[in-house]
Amino acid sequence: MLKRYPADATEKENLHPRNLHRGRYDFELLLKTAPKLSNFLKINKFGYETIDFSNRQAVLALNKAVIQHYYGIKEWDFPSGFLCPPIPGRADYIHYAADLLDSTNGGMPTDGNKIRVLDIGMGANCVYPLLGSRIYDWNFIGTDIDPVSIESAQRIISYNGLDQKIQCRQQIETTHIFEGIFDKKEKFDLTVCNPPFHVSAEKAQAGSILKWKNLGITKHKFEVLNFGGKNAELWCPGGEAAFISRMIIESKAFSTNCCWFSSLVSRKKNLPELYNALERVGAQTVKTIEMTQGQKVSRILAWSFLTKPMFDSWKVACW
Repeated sequence: MLKRYPADATEKENLHPRNLHRGRYDFELLLKTAPKLSNFLKINKFGYETIDFSNRQAVLALNKAVIQHYYGIKEWDFPSGFLCPPIPGRADYIHYAADLLDSTNGGMPTDGNKIRVLDIGMGANCVYPLLGSRIYDWNFIGTDIDPVSIESAQRIISYNGLDQKIQCRQQIETTHIFEGIFDKKEKFDLTVCNPPFHVSAEKAQAGSILKWKNLGITKHKFEVLNFGGKNAELWCPGGEAAFISRMIIESKAFSTNCCWFSSLVSRKKNLPELYNALERVGAQTVKTIEMTQGQKVSRILAWSFLTKPMFDSWKVACW
């Protein structure tokens, strides 16, 4: 017999308090917005509705339903093989980033329409700009090195009528992050980034295989990446530690152009190296914000070069 979890049943209570996805997925509600999701529903061993999370198409259908129902993104299509991000976890970053900005504003909510955010490596899915603009009315510049990703993101932005809130810029020089993107006269309140995690394509593949093995699932090679992901989205030489270290070094040149720089850090063991890098470039304030989604533990590393008087001046000038 088909059963649905009670509306108050929680499995993700460790998400941010403002996150709309702290409860289990409400499939009855999602189906009203996205009927095609029904093609992927199955009944688990306890008799409840779920999807096969090892099936990329099922994962894509679920996240499409979520972003459409909760955030009004009516069209969210991107080329096959590109990363399909889990919406609850991406929304968590946005909420904690909002807390970071509010803490700079004496705990008072900032005026969303005045906030400018730079998303490094927005991807073909454009998820952070979409969520940030819908949840907090922030304005975004999204960057990527892949012209296909830029084209895909721009198509999603335009279809959803967000051209006035989100703009795209392609990073031509693949060894740079901020250089060539930042105009020296521009001000950003925040940068966000979900950096490539792995050091190589082989490591990315091996990591996915291990994940399925831990879950007791045997998959064929071509199916292991259930969330998808192209090379630049999944790996780079040196992995996330090298990428974020490069970001930290480059951020120094734009120290007065941005209130807060930030990035996700998946591996806790990378933090000491990154803290050392931040000390070398003279960051004035460093914060580590812990996040947990299910069994996955991650964190946001945020840093600023602004002193207390400079923070106060920033608030007056920009907010």
